Amino acid sequence: MDAWLQQLLAALALPEYGLSTLFVVAFVAATLLPMGSEPVLFGLVKLNPELFWPAIAVATAGNTLGGVVTWWMGLGAHHVVDQWRDSPTHLRALTWLQRIGPPACFLSFLPVIGDPLCAVAGWLRMPLAPCTAWMAAGKFTRYVVTTVALLYVWPEKLAFAH
Repeated sequence: MDAWLQQLLAALALPEYGLSTLFVVAFVAATLLPMGSEPVLFGLVKLNPELFWPAIAVATAGNTLGGVVTWWMGLGAHHVVDQWRDSPTHLRALTWLQRIGPPACFLSFLPVIGDPLCAVAGWLRMPLAPCTAWMAAGKFTRYVVTTVALLYVWPEKLAFAH
């Protein structure tokens, strides 16, 4: 089983598979599904250091497009949320988000609240283009910071990559 796992990880790390795998994982991670793409990004960069910037770009693109899908889901769910329109928490969150506007989508990189934030931005019918730009900026920043931090913590090459 260990040899099979090493072969699978080595195959997924190949640039022709690694970047596409990273894109899919980053895309899915930006929807309301609870998963992270940082471990995939870190693994790919550890195995292929020359792919640092292409991997950051692919992860950012996949995660941003996933955020856009979440924005569209929020827009489509507009009528469902109407039943909670008068709750105090809902009103505070909506007031804050409406006051900040699309720049609030920069916070889409945050765990737990980031993806629902994109959905609420869509639900509020905030303009897609500025929301997408702010999402991309936040996600890019997260990927650079987390990957550099992980590379600093684990600077040695992974054992199965030899």
